[in-house]
Amino acid sequence: MESRVRILLLVISLTSGLLIAICAPVFAAAPSDNEQDQVIQPRIDRKEIKEAKIDTEDFEIGTFVGLMSVEDFGTNTVYGLRAAYHVTEDMFIEAAYGRTDTDKTSFERLSGAADLLTDDERKLSYYNLSVGYNLLPGETFIGSKRAFNSALYIIGGIGSTDFAGDNRFTLNFGAGYRLLLTDWLALHVDVRDHIFDIDVTGEDKTTHNIEISSGFSIFF
Repeated sequence: MESRVRILLLVISLTSGLLIAICAPVFAAAPSDNEQDQVIQPRIDRKEIKEAKIDTEDFEIGTFVGLMSVEDFGTNTVYGLRAAYHVTEDMFIEAAYGRTDTDKTSFERLSGAADLLTDDERKLSYYNLSVGYNLLPGETFIGSKRAFNSALYIIGGIGSTDFAGDNRFTLNFGAGYRLLLTDWLALHVDVRDHIFDIDVTGEDKTTHNIEISSGFSIFF
């Protein structure tokens, strides 16, 4: 009988010790009411950012000015108009018209021969229809409180160039950057290559005529 009591007491003692060992970490981890009151709640001051957005209209029209290098005929100021229709958020269709003057060729200057072109024939004008795609739409931050929607796009199309007394079928392709200053005003920077054939110097060849321009456009 005495041995049974000892066994029972031993079992109770072991069970109590096991329960204390299991529950002690739980009670130790639980914070008291005073500790909960002492937890510091961080205060975060959020900056207010004003972001320009594209207006709800899909039409865009603007002007541009820059430089155009006409192969063999020098680099001169180019200016013109562009109008675009945004088919989707990423794709748009653009029509453009531009004008520039050209210089004498190096052959004309060095040889002392008669001019190859008249003054009117040296004036170059072009129009084209292109398709553009917004490759990297995103945001541009200026300062700590202003964010502007922006996009890097690629563009290409076909058109015609009136130069040297003839209309020449023209391919154009390039890339541009658009920065939306407000919900209706945008800044553009473009680089484009106008490709057409010409035989003024006596050699029929395909020319690459690089244009670098910038300008403003409005949405309506």
